[in-house]
Amino acid sequence: MNNPIVEFQKEREALIASNGKNKALTNAAYQFNVESNKAKYSYNFSWMGRPIIAYPQDMIAMQELIWEIKPDLIIEAGIAHGGSIIYYASLLELIGGDGLVLGIDIDIRQHNRDLIEAHPMIKRIQMIEGSSIEESTAEKVYEVAKTKKNIMVCLDSNHTHEHVLQELKLYAHLTSIGSYCVVFDTIVEDLPSDYMPGGRPWNPGNNPKTAVFEFLETAEDFQIDKSIDNKLLISVAPDGFLKKIK
Repeated sequence: MNNPIVEFQKEREALIASNGKNKALTNAAYQFNVESNKAKYSYNFSWMGRPIIAYPQDMIAMQELIWEIKPDLIIEAGIAHGGSIIYYASLLELIGGDGLVLGIDIDIRQHNRDLIEAHPMIKRIQMIEGSSIEESTAEKVYEVAKTKKNIMVCLDSNHTHEHVLQELKLYAHLTSIGSYCVVFDTIVEDLPSDYMPGGRPWNPGNNPKTAVFEFLETAEDFQIDKSIDNKLLISVAPDGFLKKIK
């Protein structure tokens, strides 16, 4: 007798695989990615009262990974308004156990810090103020990580090639086997060359995706999980979901 749960999983896997070969669908997704980035679409959403600055598709992908992996530590470089660390903390709260989110930011603005610290999910959040690529900051992260067994890493701070590459060198190795190092805003490489809002220093040729590709030239223990790209289609992190395989 067929198992309906297994059959549904097989059907879903086949649909996801077919997405990557569907030119009409991938072209439509690309156009949406371009136009939605121009419109600052990611600024429209919040989680439990805090702006998250993320695409709902990426949020769902992270929920699926966190529920599957059940990390006891999520390291996130880049705090901003705090929506993402609160989101991850709320998922760890649902899972139970002693899971912690460790947020790093070079400038945790006081109004954001106050609201994060007043949030119910602060009980699962620890913050470090400092540059994510400074050795002193990395040492603080390592001190927390050494007490944990199942770690996920998220990189979402300065999006220049050199900064992200240095973050990967400092933190990717903390990722547990079977878990992920997720590099956000790799979409910059795929945007039109004349598009970059607010005079940001990152652009096509100098961004998180170029850093990922250089990192993977020597990091044989990671591979891009293309099934997530094919599932989402609309994402700020194409080629950015790096699974640690050994």
